[in-house]
Amino acid sequence: MEGGCAAAGGALTFLVGDARIGCQGLGNWMVRGFEFVAFTSSEEASVAISGMDGKDVHGRMINFLPSFLSQPRMAAENPSTMKAVQYDSYGGGAAGLKHVEVPIPSPKKNEALLKLEAAAINPVDWKIQKGILRPFLPPRFPFTPVVESLLRLPTFLGVSVISDVAGEVVEVGSGVNSFKKGDKVVGLLSFPNGGGLAEFAVTTMAAMAIRLPEVSPSEAAGLPIAGLTALQSLKAIGIKFDTPNKSSNILITAASGGVGHYAVQLAKYAGLHVTATCGARNIELVKSLGADEVVDYETPEGAKLKSPSDKKYDGVIHCATNIPWSTFEPNLSSSGKVIDITPNFTTIAASILKRITFSKKKLIPLMLVPKSGEMEFLLNLVKEGKLKTVIDSVYPLSKAEEAWAKSISGHATGKIIIEI
Repeated sequence: MEGGCAAAGGALTFLVGDARIGCQGLGNWMVRGFEFVAFTSSEEASVAISGMDGKDVHGRMINFLPSFLSQPRMAAENPSTMKAVQYDSYGGGAAGLKHVEVPIPSPKKNEALLKLEAAAINPVDWKIQKGILRPFLPPRFPFTPVVESLLRLPTFLGVSVISDVAGEVVEVGSGVNSFKKGDKVVGLLSFPNGGGLAEFAVTTMAAMAIRLPEVSPSEAAGLPIAGLTALQSLKAIGIKFDTPNKSSNILITAASGGVGHYAVQLAKYAGLHVTATCGARNIELVKSLGADEVVDYETPEGAKLKSPSDKKYDGVIHCATNIPWSTFEPNLSSSGKVIDITPNFTTIAASILKRITFSKKKLIPLMLVPKSGEMEFLLNLVKEGKLKTVIDSVYPLSKAEEAWAKSISGHATGKIIIEI
């Protein structure tokens, strides 16, 4: 007796001699000889059928069409949920993080869905958890951290609420023309569709750039916030990166940190003389990044921010905190500028006072404005070996709370990366 199988839409029709048996919504079943055999999962059925190579155990030929397993396989390839890390209240630190399974977000107009490969934790992430931006952020609980805020508040609150990620475009919404499915990208996530501590996230593409194959996901994920902040701080002083600069002396505080270590490298790339401050344990690292003079901030001279060669600073990239203007002012040249990357209300007030008194010495609060062109510039420098990301530590998503605790400790040298 000859037997066979044909498929039409979602139905299977089995032919046994002159008899015709129709089966709608077959589910996780297959045919062994002329008997139906149930399996506990679509995966088990898939393995069994794939291993038959077109034959059943009785040797009869059964022609299984590919559509027979199309639905189970699609379900496996296109999951509807993802792993993520969230917290559901203010406070709690690393212990407040929870590993959850949540729906994968969908891209809307001018958005794309990314399968994340790496994300960088920044101090602002746990500061939001502590409540520094209450009641603006988080907008609701539970909250997946590491996001970009649509509330442009950093100038007034002393934080930059944006995040660094590297990933692959898996779906694009209408209006996205510059990126396509399969593109490897790096940039900033947008709020409120989901943060970087997840397997997938939705973002606008305005602040994204193509990740070059020579740049690893972890290297790239460290760049957006810290690299762009360093670059824009130097530009705020008046430094050019497309033409030669006049001889300038630059001070970079907290030079071994996320922003500081990029600022040292970019300043040297621009041909500047760099004096840097950091802790004693990181002096050799900062020297290796190109700093001409490195001062331990815990020494008396370091606390005064004095240059060992007694140079006056034409510009300061201020990456530390709690240093008053009175400490900077005597060390500045006649028209020196201090760029404060973590401004507070005191900084804003001092900046305004310098403006209204027409002082040549200026205190400038920095507000980061992400630009994809600048992101591409930084990626090319990394590709050419002229800029590197110093990575303090790398954690899997399953150990995100350890990375969180490391950032809270304040002892990271360079960037803390989550690989996903």
